[in-house]
Amino acid sequence: MSSARSRRAWILLLLLPVSALAAILIGRYGPDLVSALRALLSLGEFDENLRTLILRVRLPRMLAAACIGANLAVSGTVFQSLFRNPLVDSRILGVSSGAAFGAALALLLSLGTLGLQSMAFAFALVAVGLVLLVGRQFGSAPLILVVGGILISALFQALLGLLKYVADPLSKLPAITYWLLGGLTSVRWATVGPLLGISLIGLLFFLAIRWRLDALTLPENEAAALGVRVRELRALALGIGTLLIAASVAVGGIIGWIGLVVPHLARAWIGPEHSRSIPVALGVGALSVILLDTVARTVLPSEIPLGILTGLLGVPAFFVLFIRFMHTRGEPR
Repeated sequence: MSSARSRRAWILLLLLPVSALAAILIGRYGPDLVSALRALLSLGEFDENLRTLILRVRLPRMLAAACIGANLAVSGTVFQSLFRNPLVDSRILGVSSGAAFGAALALLLSLGTLGLQSMAFAFALVAVGLVLLVGRQFGSAPLILVVGGILISALFQALLGLLKYVADPLSKLPAITYWLLGGLTSVRWATVGPLLGISLIGLLFFLAIRWRLDALTLPENEAAALGVRVRELRALALGIGTLLIAASVAVGGIIGWIGLVVPHLARAWIGPEHSRSIPVALGVGALSVILLDTVARTVLPSEIPLGILTGLLGVPAFFVLFIRFMHTRGEPR
């Protein structure tokens, strides 16, 4: 790794704990660092309310933001490589649409927070299962899976529209609409635990196979000649990536653009090799969502839905990256 890239990696490594600490300290009730450490470690005289706020609200919320950002960014990086398409993100397999339908159904049936997350997770897996079934019937080529993902996503969007149509406009419909905007308002330890477990397993898996993922960008016969079992590895990578996205959507709702923009930022920053781009995408994704969530809950008196912020920043960021890509290829303006 060049000295410039090494410095960038160290900068990212330093920014992550700083942003995590800022997320814990910054808010309408913003303690100083000494008071926060005293409350966390139970040293001397400390504010019990401050300790409760940090341990039960801000800390789990910060961890959830880090996991969601890392999951979406790493899954987006992997999916873009598997499909050889720089415009792929979590929506390509219908994961987000399936999870949105499941969550809306749970809200319509008043199943509570746990039921909402379970339904969102389950229907995200159903959506991917249907896409893989299409691939099994008509071939598992990237184009077939992309088309299948678009069709399944459209199906669940239509079903979601039907649920919104029949929902009570005074109670259920606002709850469904607000959840679809994305956010971490309801995050507590009970919801963070499963997310942490799935994130740890999935992210460690992709970090472990990051060198093999380079081979999947080659034609299938060349990758097989290198000793890579292409179809098995591709199916496993798709499955683990789907688990990461489903777990994230089940907790935080629909948070767009992270899985599309961050992989481009990582490749532009550190290079296209997965041995570098996946760890950097993990860090940048976690850092981005931590910072955006901190802004979402502090900049206005009422909390801004996280999906709105990611959209407002993601669209211009992707436009800049797209223009840069076109200039690199030498395309005319």
